[in-house]
Amino acid sequence: MVAVIGLGNMGMAMLKRLLEAGHKPSAWDLDPGKRDAARQAGASIGADLKDSIAEITLFSLPHDAAVAEVLNHALPALPQDAVIIDTSTLSPRAVQSFAEQAKAQGVFYLDAPVSGGPAGAAAGSMAMMVGGDAVALERATPILQHLTARLLHIGPSGAGQVAKLVNNLLVASHLVTAGEALRLGAAAGVSPEALLPVLNGASGRSAVTEVNWPRWIIPGSFDSGFSAGLMRKDVGLALELARELDVSLHATGRAAALWQELRDAVPDEADFNRLSAALFTGAKP
Repeated sequence: MVAVIGLGNMGMAMLKRLLEAGHKPSAWDLDPGKRDAARQAGASIGADLKDSIAEITLFSLPHDAAVAEVLNHALPALPQDAVIIDTSTLSPRAVQSFAEQAKAQGVFYLDAPVSGGPAGAAAGSMAMMVGGDAVALERATPILQHLTARLLHIGPSGAGQVAKLVNNLLVASHLVTAGEALRLGAAAGVSPEALLPVLNGASGRSAVTEVNWPRWIIPGSFDSGFSAGLMRKDVGLALELARELDVSLHATGRAAALWQELRDAVPDEADFNRLSAALFTGAKP
């Protein structure tokens, strides 16, 4: 039996993917509308959170405090040796504490943040970066294989979050540098449509030039399902980790600062790709 707790863009996409794979998951969210949508999709909705968890339970939650609250309710109700797979992006230090809390209750907690967005979740093509017990991960793999194309065990508790924060710090930086570099090209008379095939066939390419610009920025759809506010949260966690470890971040730190400085031009609720587009059009802090 499998459950999904947290039915935002990512959680709902994972839930639907599991349904398509033939599973009959249970689900829960604080929002009654999201619970109704999950029920209509085919999920089982319990009377409360404790009635909606399972032997293998996936979390998709917005921040550390939300995970802490859900754990307080879920852990006493979970069976011994149950596995929590937390796909949320969180502080590495927090997830180490969550893992210890779960272990005290006889439950395995895996930090398993993902890359690929709602589209990747819906297609089962996400990358999942897992920290925690390898045996627990092996038990959960038959479920996770429906959701991921790359299931990577990074190391002990917290290692998955470190990998995700490094990844998203790079994505945030690539969005900044691509927007500025393409603006330079446009000012010299060469459009992004002409430049991107060159970049993507050469050494300057990144996921931002290969996917984000062609898919969401040039068409102007900006419907990736990932907000600027979520990227700001992830970048903030990366900077917090750097401070804890006394690691200087010169280039990526400046890119991270731009995400805060352009908050008026690209508010939290906007699609995160709008920051690159704003820099392309000449937005200034």
